[in-house]
Amino acid sequence: MKFITPVLALSLLASSCGSFKAERVDANTSDEKGLAITDNWMSADTSQAIADVIKQMKAHPGFTKMKARFGTPKVFVADVQNQTSEAYFPIGDLNDELLNELSMSGEFELVDNQARETILKEVTYQNDGMVDPATAKKIGKQTGADIMIFGNVYMKPEKRDGKTIKEYSVNMRMTDIEKATEVLRTRTKVFKYSEKSKVGW
Repeated sequence: MKFITPVLALSLLASSCGSFKAERVDANTSDEKGLAITDNWMSADTSQAIADVIKQMKAHPGFTKMKARFGTPKVFVADVQNQTSEAYFPIGDLNDELLNELSMSGEFELVDNQARETILKEVTYQNDGMVDPATAKKIGKQTGADIMIFGNVYMKPEKRDGKTIKEYSVNMRMTDIEKATEVLRTRTKVFKYSEKSKVGW
């Protein structure tokens, strides 16, 4: 009866598992490599789409009129909605990227809608007699938004003979809250092409 030594066992395990290699890459390289294995939406698509949205906003005639009226408008950004058929579409990343770019532009003052409930609890606590009145923040002092931004992402796939093209559409609209009138809307599209070979990907 032959016994397998620990060293031999590890060698056999390594040879049976094949080789594996990992390396750190930048965002562009990651996107290029990702295209070889998936046609799903990727981080580079998010960056490209939001950059185009911001560019279109600033070039829109409605933007100039809005700036003339409000100066630095106070903006409430509603969550962009995933209307694609892809449950794993990274809508959270898209929303974060939009907020980051709006903030970095310096053109807007963002109303923090995600923190509102927490802030209300804290302000209520401060005014319940538990905090020095001289330092307690007053209820009713929060800033109201001038503008709201809404958005949706759609995806339309076309397939034939193992070939697929996905047309993603990122749509945004900006609305004047007081007047309930549309300030502007933008649309940017991202196309993803893939081809399935007869023996697999």
